[in-house]
Amino acid sequence: MSKPDYSGTYHMVEQHNMDAYLEGLDIGFALRKIVCLLKPTKEIAHDPASGAMKIRTITTFKNFNMDFRIGEEFTEDLGPVDGRTCQTTVSWDGDSLVCVQQGEKEGRGWTHWLEGDKLHLEMRVQGVVAKQVFKKAN
Repeated sequence: MSKPDYSGTYHMVEQHNMDAYLEGLDIGFALRKIVCLLKPTKEIAHDPASGAMKIRTITTFKNFNMDFRIGEEFTEDLGPVDGRTCQTTVSWDGDSLVCVQQGEKEGRGWTHWLEGDKLHLEMRVQGVVAKQVFKKAN
């Protein structure tokens, strides 16, 4: 069964519980307030045949790049986010992408899924869940 192609540019349209999520990552008060004001854009290049994926999260404050192959563990440098590194694996769960980030923070990871022209992102750390929704650019 073929998997969806996540390729495209997406602009954030909704965000929920981000401050609590960032606090769970030990991000300081001032930086949390700045991050919660940002409206990130995600640029995703996905090759469904090989499983290669590049996710670029672009903001006016800081950018974050993530390059990986679905199903293969890699060392992720989360320096731009919270200064940590972790062992990360992104796998399919149906048509959703599920990321498990093993490191200092328990229960850390995220899930991406598509619904029409919307890209959903649920982020988790230590029992805290935040959500962002992005709309695909035309």
